[in-house]
Amino acid sequence: MLAWKLNPGRVVLVTVLLIGGAGCAQIRHWQAADRCERGQGLLEQDQLENALAEFEAAVELEPELAVAHSNMGVIYRRMGEYARAIECFAEALHHNPQSFVDTLNLARLYHFTKRIHDAIQAYLHACDLQPDDFNAHLNLGVCYWEVGDFNQAVERYQQAIEIDPDSPHAYVNLGIVYDAQQKYYEAVHAYKQALERDNHQPAILVNLGYTYLNQDRLKMARMSLEQAVKMDAKLPSAHEGLGFCYFRLHDFDKAAECYRVALSHDPRLPNSYAFLGSINMLKFLGEPNEIQLRDQALEFWHRALELKPNQPNVRQLIAKYKPKETGPDTVLLTETAHKP
Repeated sequence: MLAWKLNPGRVVLVTVLLIGGAGCAQIRHWQAADRCERGQGLLEQDQLENALAEFEAAVELEPELAVAHSNMGVIYRRMGEYARAIECFAEALHHNPQSFVDTLNLARLYHFTKRIHDAIQAYLHACDLQPDDFNAHLNLGVCYWEVGDFNQAVERYQQAIEIDPDSPHAYVNLGIVYDAQQKYYEAVHAYKQALERDNHQPAILVNLGYTYLNQDRLKMARMSLEQAVKMDAKLPSAHEGLGFCYFRLHDFDKAAECYRVALSHDPRLPNSYAFLGSINMLKFLGEPNEIQLRDQALEFWHRALELKPNQPNVRQLIAKYKPKETGPDTVLLTETAHKP
């Protein structure tokens, strides 16, 4: 604003600067942007605490600044404070609902913290924002799988395949869902499609082996599992699967060997202990004088239950075959009582 002030003998021009509300807001915006720029630099240097302080100052100056909330979410996620990271990404989306990156970050955190239904909604929004994003559809399919909605999982995996037909990951997940639906031919096809795109996948060969077992195609199952073992001799699931295959083929010695190898790589395999128990008990039933076979079987079953208590069939086997022993409080009458 310009004003004239009249003094005797001279004229003085006085300039008065009046800053309105819009001007103050603009200054706060510039200050907040400067704080964000500083925070970005500190974040790139992994100075998380200092970067967080800058972004918090930016939010205090301009609460609706989505980028500041977003970066705070990144920092809290890296700090392992997932609940606060979720709050920040949600706030960023409140101010900028079209942010695909924030939507995907929020979805992944919901998924990681087991808030699966929230994750589904966030992934759906991400797919709406970028319908051609492979990972959004793939992860959404995983969420549907986890809640047992297999049809929706299949649909999302198929959409992921349409987006990137050369990636093996969606084919693998598709095979797993088909297995759960007992669509074994479709599962075999999906696993083979994955292997065509990356033939060094021993875990997928294990899945394929089990699918063959579900079809009673024991020879094909053994070939697939043996190939998995050749690729990764330390993969416990491959040895355990091969053990089950030999068990089905009634080759109990080879089955036991495979289960022992599996346990040497991972001693926390309840199924391996359970089947070792069954193998020893079968041998005991054929040689009832070999009491140590029975005792070994029972011990294997006990170990299986220690690792996985919810196995009623194993409990029933222990109850059926454990030796009938006299308890410490039992009194045996071995002589005829004398009459007084």
